[in-house]
Amino acid sequence: MRGFVLTSAALFLGLAGATASAQPATPTSAPPAPPARSCFNVTDFDSWRAADANTVYIKARVNNYYRLDMSNACPELLWPDTHLIMNVRGPTQICSAIDWDLRVSSGIHGIPTPCIVKAMTPLTPDQAAAIPKKFKP
Repeated sequence: MRGFVLTSAALFLGLAGATASAQPATPTSAPPAPPARSCFNVTDFDSWRAADANTVYIKARVNNYYRLDMSNACPELLWPDTHLIMNVRGPTQICSAIDWDLRVSSGIHGIPTPCIVKAMTPLTPDQAAAIPKKFKP
Protein backbone atom coordinates (compact mmCIF):
# COMPACT_ATOMS: atom_id res chain seq x y z
CA MET A 1 0.00 0.00 0.00
CA ARG A 2 2.85 2.38 0.77
CA GLY A 3 4.25 2.09 -2.79
CA PHE A 4 0.84 3.04 -4.14
CA VAL A 5 0.66 6.15 -2.02
CA LEU A 6 4.07 7.31 -3.23
CA THR A 7 3.16 6.52 -6.82
CA SER A 8 -0.12 8.40 -6.51
CA ALA A 9 1.61 11.37 -4.94
CA ALA A 10 4.23 11.36 -7.68
CA LEU A 11 1.50 11.14 -10.35
CA PHE A 12 -0.40 14.02 -8.71
CA LEU A 13 2.73 16.17 -8.54
CA GLY A 14 3.58 15.31 -12.15
CA LEU A 15 0.09 16.34 -13.31
CA ALA A 16 0.19 19.52 -11.24
CA GLY A 17 3.55 20.40 -12.79
CA ALA A 18 2.27 19.70 -16.30
CA THR A 19 -0.76 21.91 -15.67
CA ALA A 20 1.41 24.73 -14.35
CA SER A 21 3.78 24.50 -17.29
CA ALA A 22 0.88 24.50 -19.77
CA GLN A 23 -0.17 27.97 -18.63
CA PRO A 24 1.33 30.82 -20.65
CA ALA A 25 4.31 32.45 -19.06
CA THR A 26 3.80 35.99 -17.86
CA PRO A 27 6.47 38.43 -18.90
CA THR A 28 8.65 39.34 -15.95
CA SER A 29 11.99 40.99 -15.76
CA ALA A 30 14.78 38.51 -15.19
CA PRO A 31 16.77 39.01 -12.00
CA PRO A 32 20.16 40.58 -12.64
CA ALA A 33 22.93 38.10 -13.18
CA PRO A 34 25.29 37.80 -10.24
CA PRO A 35 28.76 39.21 -10.88
CA ALA A 36 31.16 36.67 -12.28
CA ARG A 37 33.53 35.22 -9.72
CA SER A 38 37.08 35.73 -10.70
CA CYS A 39 39.42 33.46 -8.80
CA PHE A 40 43.16 33.06 -8.95
CA ASN A 41 45.67 30.80 -7.27
CA VAL A 42 47.87 32.36 -4.57
CA THR A 43 50.92 31.36 -6.60
CA ASP A 44 49.61 33.63 -9.39
CA PHE A 45 49.78 36.69 -7.12
CA ASP A 46 52.24 39.02 -8.80
CA SER A 47 52.40 42.51 -7.25
CA TRP A 48 50.49 45.16 -5.31
CA ARG A 49 50.31 48.89 -4.68
CA ALA A 50 48.32 50.83 -2.11
CA ALA A 51 46.38 53.82 -3.38
CA ASP A 52 45.63 54.88 0.19
CA ALA A 53 45.24 53.32 3.64
CA ASN A 54 41.93 51.70 2.59
CA THR A 55 42.59 50.60 -1.00
CA VAL A 56 45.06 48.16 -2.53
CA TYR A 57 45.39 47.22 -6.19
CA ILE A 58 46.81 43.81 -6.94
CA LYS A 59 47.93 42.05 -10.08
CA ALA A 60 47.58 38.31 -10.55
CA ARG A 61 48.59 36.13 -13.46
CA VAL A 62 49.69 38.04 -16.53
CA ASN A 63 47.11 40.80 -16.73
CA ASN A 64 44.37 40.41 -14.09
CA TYR A 65 43.84 43.30 -11.72
CA TYR A 66 41.78 43.46 -8.53
CA ARG A 67 40.85 46.17 -6.07
CA LEU A 68 40.90 45.30 -2.38
CA ASP A 69 38.94 47.55 -0.03
CA MET A 70 39.91 47.33 3.63
CA SER A 71 37.34 47.32 6.42
CA ASN A 72 39.46 49.78 8.44
CA ALA A 73 42.31 52.07 7.55
CA CYS A 74 45.61 50.21 7.34
CA PRO A 75 48.18 53.05 7.32
CA GLU A 76 51.10 50.63 7.31
CA LEU A 77 50.29 49.99 3.64
CA LEU A 78 51.71 53.44 2.87
CA TRP A 79 54.97 53.15 4.79
CA PRO A 80 58.23 52.78 2.86
CA ASP A 81 59.69 49.27 2.62
CA THR A 82 56.34 47.66 3.49
CA HIS A 83 55.81 43.95 2.92
CA LEU A 84 52.44 42.35 2.35
CA ILE A 85 52.13 39.00 4.11
CA MET A 86 49.44 36.63 2.88
CA ASN A 87 48.60 33.72 5.17
CA VAL A 88 47.11 30.74 3.37
CA ARG A 89 44.97 28.20 5.17
CA GLY A 90 43.07 25.56 3.26
CA PRO A 91 42.37 26.02 -0.46
CA THR A 92 44.85 28.08 -2.42
CA GLN A 93 42.19 29.83 -4.54
CA ILE A 94 41.43 33.48 -3.84
CA CYS A 95 37.89 34.29 -4.98
CA SER A 96 36.49 36.86 -2.53
CA ALA A 97 37.30 39.05 0.45
CA ILE A 98 36.81 36.17 2.90
CA ASP A 99 39.75 34.31 1.32
CA TRP A 100 42.27 37.00 2.29
CA ASP A 101 44.29 36.90 5.50
CA LEU A 102 46.61 39.86 5.08
CA ARG A 103 49.22 41.32 7.34
CA VAL A 104 51.49 44.25 6.67
CA SER A 105 55.04 44.53 7.95
CA SER A 106 57.49 47.38 7.58
CA GLY A 107 61.07 46.32 7.06
CA ILE A 108 62.50 42.90 7.75
CA HIS A 109 61.87 42.90 11.51
CA GLY A 110 58.59 44.80 11.64
CA ILE A 111 55.69 43.40 13.64
CA PRO A 112 52.96 42.29 11.21
CA THR A 113 49.72 44.26 11.47
CA PRO A 114 46.48 42.64 10.25
CA CYS A 115 44.56 44.36 7.46
CA ILE A 116 41.04 43.00 6.98
CA VAL A 117 39.77 42.90 3.41
CA LYS A 118 36.14 44.02 3.16
CA ALA A 119 35.69 43.64 -0.61
CA MET A 120 37.58 42.18 -3.54
CA THR A 121 36.58 43.53 -6.96
CA PRO A 122 37.93 42.12 -10.21
CA LEU A 123 38.66 44.99 -12.58
CA THR A 124 37.77 45.08 -16.26
CA PRO A 125 40.58 45.92 -18.70
CA ASP A 126 39.22 49.48 -18.95
CA GLN A 127 39.12 49.87 -15.17
CA ALA A 128 42.66 48.48 -14.87
CA ALA A 129 43.88 50.91 -17.53
CA ALA A 130 42.31 53.77 -15.55
CA ILE A 131 44.38 53.04 -12.43
CA PRO A 132 46.81 55.97 -12.03
CA LYS A 133 50.32 54.91 -13.03
CA LYS A 134 51.78 55.48 -9.54
CA PHE A 135 49.20 53.07 -8.03
CA LYS A 136 49.28 50.39 -10.74
CA PRO A 137 50.96 47.18 -9.57
